[in-house]
Amino acid sequence: MLIQKLVTEYQRERNQEPNTLNDLLDYYQKKYITGEIDVKDYREIYDFLHQQGATSAHEYV
Repeated sequence: MLIQKLVTEYQRERNQEPNTLNDLLDYYQKKYITGEIDVKDYREIYDFLHQQGATSAHEYV
């Protein structure tokens, strides 16, 4: 999945720009937890964002 597609979906749903890659990662983690995306898509998104330097809010707990 391309980063622009991720950003566009975030903007459409939240009516704002993501401030950081971490915002995108947290957004897609929530979508996964609520069953809106499947594990395959989640892993692809997570791996891509993590490789770009994103860290999850859950990693700080």
